[in-house]
Amino acid sequence: MTIIILSTLLLIGLILMVAEVLFVPGTTVVGVFGLIVSAAGIIYAFVSFDAGTAWWITGIAVISNLLAIVYSFRSGVWNKFSLKTTNQGRTFDGRTEGLQVGMPGKAISDLKPFGKASFGVEEKVYEVKSESGFIEVGKEIIIMKIENNQILVK
Repeated sequence: MTIIILSTLLLIGLILMVAEVLFVPGTTVVGVFGLIVSAAGIIYAFVSFDAGTAWWITGIAVISNLLAIVYSFRSGVWNKFSLKTTNQGRTFDGRTEGLQVGMPGKAISDLKPFGKASFGVEEKVYEVKSESGFIEVGKEIIIMKIENNQILVK
C-alpha cells in the first residue's frame, strides 16, 4: 500500500507539472500544485522508508520530472497548439472600387454624420460620413474624399 500511495503522489505531481508546461503555461498554479504533490510524495518516502531508499526515490523522481518536461518540450507537442496560418486581411478590401471623388449620389438615410448613401447607375449603397455634419435623407451629395475605405461626402 505504501508503494501505491508513493507512486500515485509522484505520478500526479509529474502529470500536473507536465500539464503546466503544455496546457496552461504562465499560470504557475498547476505547476506549483504539481511541485507540492511531488514534494509530498518525497516526504512520504522519507517517512515510510529508510534514508537510503528515500534518497533513491527522490533522485528517480527528480530525474523523471526533468526528463518528462524536457521530452514534452522536444516532442513537438507545441506544434499542435501553435498557429500555422497568417491573417491575410488588409485595410483596403475593395469596398470603394468604382467610386470617384466628385461622383454624385443620394443620401438614403440621415447622415449624422454617418449614414447610408447610394451612388452610380446601379445605386449601390455605401456607408458614408458627412464632412459638414447633418444631411437629411433624400438630399443630393457629392464624394469629397475617399481614404481607408471611408467615403467623405458634402
